[in-house]
Amino acid sequence: MKGGCTTYVARTIIQKIIQNYEIIGYPRLVRLNPNVPWKTRGNGALCIRVGKAGGDIRWKIGEINGQDVFCSPSSIAELDHSQQKHLAMIVKETVETQARVEDENTNPGYVLLSERPNDELYWKTVTTIVTLEEAQSLLQHHHAIFEGYKNSRGLIGATAAICWEPQDRTFELITYRPQQRWGLKRHVDALSVQQMDADCPSTFDNYDVKNHHNRIVPNSPCPILYGIRGDDPDSLMTASRKVKSEPIDSWMLFETNQGTDDHLQRKSIAQIKPFESVIVQGTVIENPFTIQGGHVLFKIQDNTEMIHCAAYEPTKEFRQSIRGLSAGDLVEVYGGAREYPLTINLEKIYVRQLMPLTVKTENPVCPRCGKHMKSKGTNQGYKCIKCGTTSTQPSIQQKPRSIKPGFYEVPVCARRHLSKPLKRMRQQSTVAAIGTSNTP
Repeated sequence: MKGGCTTYVARTIIQKIIQNYEIIGYPRLVRLNPNVPWKTRGNGALCIRVGKAGGDIRWKIGEINGQDVFCSPSSIAELDHSQQKHLAMIVKETVETQARVEDENTNPGYVLLSERPNDELYWKTVTTIVTLEEAQSLLQHHHAIFEGYKNSRGLIGATAAICWEPQDRTFELITYRPQQRWGLKRHVDALSVQQMDADCPSTFDNYDVKNHHNRIVPNSPCPILYGIRGDDPDSLMTASRKVKSEPIDSWMLFETNQGTDDHLQRKSIAQIKPFESVIVQGTVIENPFTIQGGHVLFKIQDNTEMIHCAAYEPTKEFRQSIRGLSAGDLVEVYGGAREYPLTINLEKIYVRQLMPLTVKTENPVCPRCGKHMKSKGTNQGYKCIKCGTTSTQPSIQQKPRSIKPGFYEVPVCARRHLSKPLKRMRQQSTVAAIGTSNTP
């Protein structure tokens, strides 16, 4: 949306309902298939759970107009029919007032459900293409209150956000600007963001030092001032206090599927379909080459088919790692499938095994005379001109490689919302290892 923001619509709905209703759990920001051709800018959807809170525990999830906003971790009762109708009226009015329907790419929708369906639609929506008819059929089956605008595809994302049952999750603390500053240049101190990044290790994708990119600040003229992502809500609140910026109007914490790799599916090359995101293992069959625009391509092959892989110019220094590959290397590639020609747009790569490379250092030495042999011609071997001894192999040595086995990822400036950073992968591996060692 040009100047719009779905999270700000959710923040406004929360502002309107917290006097009469209780928020259950963190509001959710759910990113969907990043390869959908008709997606919105971030292809995200929001979900707010509302009910009657159980117990006295409350978690702080934001501040609006100087007022703390809390949620309860659990609910003991759902809203009755009249409350649902009242809530639907508030949501409808907010969406119709704030959604930028004049933008050709904005096709909003809202959904109210009394119970959460299973997560099947979420997984289909984050990994493949879902039709509007599929979403509407599910909503009708569950007697949902819903409405779509323009082509109504927003109903797909709204339904998927409700269906999400996290297997992995992160959080994002999003701050908003006073309305009078929307569209003006943002003031967020880059040095303070770099320091915050160093001081708060559970956060990620904050700042790209090499490419001078302040990742927490959006480029569009939307209401957001900045958003910090991480694994722990308390650490995000600490991190936000470390950022020096223009005044903040309000802020909100969202539970998200960002940085989880939920969009990726392990497949053979023959199984890949356009617009999917995949993990594929294969052997490099063609050395990487650079085409016009600075894009780097190479081919891999498994036992079913072959496919091009691409590190496009926006991935910056990641391309140099890709140039270090050679035919024969065994790799595992992660990325989205472009439709035509079918190509994997790389998000990261795991180099499993490197093919040893050799380089000729000199002609072979005659074992009888101790002199270097002479070449008999291209691919004809070598011969000692003194005694006539022949050889087919020159003296060679192993050529050093510019890369090593392991993971390589695109820089922060090129990271997709859903892509799991290596930082999170390492932290989760460490936690898993600790857990395993303590298991009886």
